[in-house]
Amino acid sequence: MTFAVNPIVAMVGRRPAVSLSNGPPYEAEQDYFEFRLSLIDHETSHAHAVRMPKYQRLWLPGSCHFFTVAIRDREGSLLTDHIADLRTAFARTRRDRPFDLQAIVVLPDHLHCVWQLPPGDADNATRWRQIKSLFSRGVSCRPAVSRSLRDKRERGLWQRRYWDHLIRDENDLARHVDYIHYNPVKHGCSKTVADWRYSSFHRYVEQGKLPQNWGEVEEPVSRLKARE
Repeated sequence: MTFAVNPIVAMVGRRPAVSLSNGPPYEAEQDYFEFRLSLIDHETSHAHAVRMPKYQRLWLPGSCHFFTVAIRDREGSLLTDHIADLRTAFARTRRDRPFDLQAIVVLPDHLHCVWQLPPGDADNATRWRQIKSLFSRGVSCRPAVSRSLRDKRERGLWQRRYWDHLIRDENDLARHVDYIHYNPVKHGCSKTVADWRYSSFHRYVEQGKLPQNWGEVEEPVSRLKARE
């Protein structure tokens, strides 16, 4: 797998530009990651109080990315209740616009994943737009949609923004895959990593990349906690 050298994502607004390769240490970047997630967690209820920054997303063909994507109703369980619709949306999008799904976990109200784009292709946004649209069409319990959302062709199930981190190297990839697989335990959705059904962890076990009891031993859990 190849990774980009010295990529930069520019933050336009109050936050300074953040380097994803030769800039701040990973822990500092993770602090911003948690800060961004905190904004996502409260975006719906505090939209009037929090002005979200604008992003100029990196256009880098063949790159590998970590994503966090959330639904608007952070108290619901729409994604796991309609997991078949979500799987169909991913499968159809991968058929139309291929990408290599390295790891994924689906929680009730958000998902994390890592995917690798094909050489010469840098279009993450269109893929997410298609996944969101296909899932929304397959779900019958749609909330009321405001005029502004209709004008933007959004159905109101998903939060408009998503977190996108460009993977820098194999070590960065391993840390994010660990984060993905341990996420259900972190959020209290399951007692062990293996207990959560909606995770690529089970594929990693079948392929012999991880033991069945991964996350129950001290080393990987401690490594993840050090990042938070």
